Amino acid sequence: MEPEDLPRRGRIVGREHRFPVRVFFEDTDLSGVVYHANYLRYMERARSDMLAVAGIDQRGSWESGEGVYVVADLSIRYLRSARLDDALIVVTTLKRIGAASVTIHQRVMLDGEILTDATVLAAFVEAGGGRPKRQPRHWLTIFEGLLEE
Repeated sequence: MEPEDLPRRGRIVGREHRFPVRVFFEDTDLSGVVYHANYLRYMERARSDMLAVAGIDQRGSWESGEGVYVVADLSIRYLRSARLDDALIVVTTLKRIGAASVTIHQRVMLDGEILTDATVLAAFVEAGGGRPKRQPRHWLTIFEGLLEE
């Protein structure tokens, strides 16, 4: 596979992760605007990409039985709708790091305007049982470097 054939990744700029999203026809509803649940998909992709870009191997953690992140709480506010073919940016910042969780702030933006604003509490849990457990220490070190001041 050629490098230009690989899926596009987001990037970390300062303490923000910026993830590009293009709105496709399948993302829209009958009125031509992005269906509300698709913003959650965009934000999930951005969170997963942020971890990968930062050097955190979620899949490896799951496969080794170490643990996995789950959304424990979510607060979202829809401010304006995106439309077909809009070029969006999902901006992700870390707000707080706990022993077994991380609080994440995400904004879906179009040309500098916030369309959707959300706060997500992601809990690290056991791979099999789903009970909360401490995040790997080296991950906490990575998060500390991304924590919004």
